[in-house]
Amino acid sequence: MTVPNSSLTGARRRRPLVVLVLVAVVVAASAGAAVWIAMRGASAVTVTLRDPVKREIAMELVGSAENSTLEWYERYDYIEDIGDGRGYTGGLVGFTSGTHDMLMLIERYTDEVAGNPLAEFLPALRAVDGTDSHEGLGEPFVQAWIAAAALPEFQKAQRDEVDRLYFEPAVSLAIADGLGALGQFAYFDAMVMHGDSGFADVRAQAREVEAAPANGGDERVYLSAFLDARVVEMKKEEAHEDTSRVDTAQRVFLDAGNLSLDPPLRWSVYGDPFEILSDPPAHW
Repeated sequence: MTVPNSSLTGARRRRPLVVLVLVAVVVAASAGAAVWIAMRGASAVTVTLRDPVKREIAMELVGSAENSTLEWYERYDYIEDIGDGRGYTGGLVGFTSGTHDMLMLIERYTDEVAGNPLAEFLPALRAVDGTDSHEGLGEPFVQAWIAAAALPEFQKAQRDEVDRLYFEPAVSLAIADGLGALGQFAYFDAMVMHGDSGFADVRAQAREVEAAPANGGDERVYLSAFLDARVVEMKKEEAHEDTSRVDTAQRVFLDAGNLSLDPPLRWSVYGDPFEILSDPPAHW
């Protein structure tokens, strides 16, 4: 259940099951409820990645690396075997048939929509979990996935699993560590690619170099150490040899001191340039 993921030349990463018990230190500021975390060496977190605009920016950044597009909301129907040893990769963040999260997604969807076109493939998905096998899946499964992706219920199921497995655990832990929006995104992207175990290794390595802001460390120094450790983790797999999603994206924002992840943002991934010039409309 803890297999990292992949990254083909315009997509990918990853992972396993995310179960993190998190303690966040949150102080409500003013009647409306802006969240403040003011630790020595850390920026005050007034807007988190849960803000609709910040979440959109985060998803567009992930989409640029996962599917070579900012239009992440057009990729519910994406599915293929990218030859990374994880079977089929599909959907918003590349759920895979070989690393358990695709199985969890379809189990969740079936709990909510009984008799959906993907439910009949659950026995096959359980059988191939942990392998790259297509047995019992193949073209019928691919077509069923594409058909389901046109339905709002399956789209919601994908978003809910992204939240449950990756977004919320990563953002909650980043906030507890005293990190602003850029750090929250760095945690989220690492969780998407490496799963909970790989992410935990990256975070542990970073903390050996610099304390997290919540523990008195400097935010920029800590994030630099985190990204350094992330590159080391990526290079453990041939599929992750291209580390541009860190080197020419997250590192660019950090070097510019953009800890709040505010537009304009310009970066490149796998040689493709992207930009977000102003706050984008939310599609979540």
